[in-house]
Amino acid sequence: MKYSDLLNITEEHGNPVYVYDTEKIISQFNRLTNAFNTVKKLKLNYAAKALSNLAILKLMNKLGSGLDTVSIQEVKLGLLAGFKPESIIYTPNGVSLEEIEEAAALGVRINIDNLSILEQFGGTHPDIPVCIRINPHVMAGGNSNISVGHIDSKFGVSIHQIPHLLRIVELTNMKINGIHMHTGSDILDIDVFLYASEILFETAKNFKELEFIDFGSGFKVPYKDGDIETNIEELGEKLSNRFNEFCEEYGKELTLAFEPGKFLVSEAGYFLAKVNVVKQTTSTVFASVDSGFNHLIRPMLYGANHQIINISNPKGRERYYSVVGYICETDTFANNRRINEISEGDILCFKNAGAYCFTMASNYNSRYRPAEVLWYQGKSLLIRERESFDDLLRNQIDVKNLFETKKQEAPVK
Repeated sequence: MKYSDLLNITEEHGNPVYVYDTEKIISQFNRLTNAFNTVKKLKLNYAAKALSNLAILKLMNKLGSGLDTVSIQEVKLGLLAGFKPESIIYTPNGVSLEEIEEAAALGVRINIDNLSILEQFGGTHPDIPVCIRINPHVMAGGNSNISVGHIDSKFGVSIHQIPHLLRIVELTNMKINGIHMHTGSDILDIDVFLYASEILFETAKNFKELEFIDFGSGFKVPYKDGDIETNIEELGEKLSNRFNEFCEEYGKELTLAFEPGKFLVSEAGYFLAKVNVVKQTTSTVFASVDSGFNHLIRPMLYGANHQIINISNPKGRERYYSVVGYICETDTFANNRRINEISEGDILCFKNAGAYCFTMASNYNSRYRPAEVLWYQGKSLLIRERESFDDLLRNQIDVKNLFETKKQEAPVK
């Protein structure tokens, strides 16, 4: 997208606003598919938690993607977007048995990640096939906050609990149709990921009726110029060869599944905010925008680095700015960042804002959540309206006369 297109969107739809480029999403989907083109059965299940707007879900469905969901609400959104139940896999963590049963009743694929629920579900519904999430105790990423395959993770059944797992499967006579792992985001070392895959292959040998093996996702995307990223083509070649070998050993063509979220939508997203104030202190120049971590929490939560471009003055002289928000709390987007000279009223563009950005937005400080716009075939389409004051009050109940002080009646003489 051109900077002029983004500026026009703020003119048309206001700011702050999230913008998603469909061409980038499609190219990322095709890139990942092509990297594994030697696998006979490949299924990409888009991770809805990354960006769950219905328009994005409908686009993924049109591309032929399945859907990875982590809540019953995401399951229902997927069905509303047109996904067939069998194309949705439900991979929750720490939810009740009742929620899992509700998802199963909708016909979606079930993925269970703990022995307690596995035993309860298998004992009650032995005829419903189940996938099992394994924790391989391998970290393939560099950030412990987003790596979930380590030994202290709350996710998955430990590989050391496989004997117990097999005992539950045998006693309940349940059918296991898939094995799954997810090492976490920002996969940097392909060899480490392949090592974790070998653990998954070894686990899969214990089950004779598998239909698929799900390797999760977590492919790293570049966040700035020269940034490292997962080499998808190298991973595709190496894992495809090993997967095809395993299928021959297993005696059956299985489906190789992934659940990409960030890889598909992160680089397609732009967050646009207007500069309210440029404030000089004794040591810092602050550029304060009409947003905060209520709209984009990743820098404060994960230390995420989002490249910031002054699209109102892209050729201006570079100066150092700390970009902050309007929340009554520390909400820093960037410290001492070189950005083209900023004036009040300029529009700043935060790149890589497609994944885990709007979906993590809140109404903190009673601020409204921003609008969302889809850039499709050279046109901007509003796909979520900006919130209003009515939205803040929508589910609140005004208890009439609760704190009103009654008038003292004059004493009778």
